[in-house]
Amino acid sequence: MGKILRFVVIAVVLWAWWPFAGGAVTLEEQTQLLAAELRCPVCQNLSVGDSPSEMANQMRELVREKLKNGESPEQIRAYFVSRYGEWILLAPKRQGFNWVAWLLPFGAILGGVGVIGFVVHRSVSRSRAPGDAQLPPLDPRYASRLQAELKEWGQ
Repeated sequence: MGKILRFVVIAVVLWAWWPFAGGAVTLEEQTQLLAAELRCPVCQNLSVGDSPSEMANQMRELVREKLKNGESPEQIRAYFVSRYGEWILLAPKRQGFNWVAWLLPFGAILGGVGVIGFVVHRSVSRSRAPGDAQLPPLDPRYASRLQAELKEWGQ
């Protein structure tokens, strides 16, 4: 069990460190990473990094200037949150009531799988005949007609 735990810890550290493994991150890369986390106030369904609007261009330039002045990404995020509210962040913070936004999709998927499993289980258990129940015997008139049609189709 210890080997698995060490492997998981190493994998998590490498995954978290991956963006910085290529060396120093340039100013433009930092700007793009930070702009990808902010919602465009004009386009609303796009990040500041993806939006072609003039407002998004101004916000990207402001992020670039703040990074040049030595502000940290946390300070820049806090600046935009103070001006626009938490709505400006594309991903809500993982605290308080926002956990609902993070956990609800997973809960809905698990609930859906549970409901489907229950329905399938109930359907299968109802379709099984109790005990050794047999089908009622076939009426002889229909049996002879069935045999005749089967012979006709067999030729």
